[in-house]
Amino acid sequence: MKKILIIGAGAMGSAFAVPCVENKNDVTIVGTHLEDNLIKDIISNDHLHPGLKTKLPKEIKFVQFNELQPLLEKDLDLIVAGISSIGIEWFVQQISKNYKKKLPIVLLTKGLSIVDNELTTLSDKIKNLLEKDGYKVTPFKGTFKKTELDKGKILVISNAQNEINVSNWSLPNPSAFTKAEIEIVKKWIHEGGSLFIIADHMPMAGAAIDLAKEVGFEFTNGFAMDTINPGPSFFNLNEKTLGENSITKGRDKNESVDAIASFTGQGFKIPSDATPILTFNANHLNLLPQRAWVFNEETPRHNLKGWSQGAYKKYGKGRIVVFGEAAMFGAQIAGPNKIKMGMNNANAPQNYQLLLNIIHWLDGIID
Repeated sequence: MKKILIIGAGAMGSAFAVPCVENKNDVTIVGTHLEDNLIKDIISNDHLHPGLKTKLPKEIKFVQFNELQPLLEKDLDLIVAGISSIGIEWFVQQISKNYKKKLPIVLLTKGLSIVDNELTTLSDKIKNLLEKDGYKVTPFKGTFKKTELDKGKILVISNAQNEINVSNWSLPNPSAFTKAEIEIVKKWIHEGGSLFIIADHMPMAGAAIDLAKEVGFEFTNGFAMDTINPGPSFFNLNEKTLGENSITKGRDKNESVDAIASFTGQGFKIPSDATPILTFNANHLNLLPQRAWVFNEETPRHNLKGWSQGAYKKYGKGRIVVFGEAAMFGAQIAGPNKIKMGMNNANAPQNYQLLLNIIHWLDGIID
């Protein structure tokens, strides 16, 4: 019997615990600092998980965040990270306090990348690429304020979430930003700032709906699925699903791109003054589930033909690029079959150049 500690009581970590106890392992799930109430609810409701909407085996022990460090001091066989990608830095900080060398760690986290054989977050992947191109990249934490935004030229927002959805990918998915923050960002762009916003499928799309709307884009809090060819979605110049424009042309033919791959994400509508980069064909449907990745015959859906997954526009003196998919700018290893998703996928050799062209346009190097 192995002793397994799962950190994060959301859908990912809790679902992973089921086969672990079925195989006679000793499993404890400890909630994050945001999940004390969730842990109480699960225990008081006979192990009914509100996100999974099912009762979990009684053998799974649920404890609150204040018990994490004492548990890490015990003899464990495995630690499991059941948190979303934006919580990975927090996870590392927590386990490092009492981590025992050579204790294996399993990551269930979406949005991680492999760079030089090392694990990194999506934001760090982008950071590494841009620093190689000469940019200074500074992580931002806290509330958006003009004084802070004025310290940089390009603001990159990647898969922001409201704190209630960090470990629970079910509806509702409220905004990750306050109305005041959205107004500050809008004004900052209008006065000359540049915004690159990436909002993947539910719940990330829902968290960015209000911000996108204020600058003219209509997000849908769903999943963009190719119903004919499962796997990556392909956009190319020949089929006119990849737009021929300033960003895809780059500064010269060495920077031009003619084919791009994306990996699920969401579809959105663009305003009349925006230029499409990625446009869906009729093969794609937009599915709108109540809970992420849970679909059935009753799941609302509509065709995405003509909708976008990437676009850009000028906004006052500033510039905006919007994308509805994040993995295409990372290098993930997904699932038990270790499927490559992103720039490490053999079908996405030009995604790297597209990312650089986007930043160059936001920087004014490309007009």
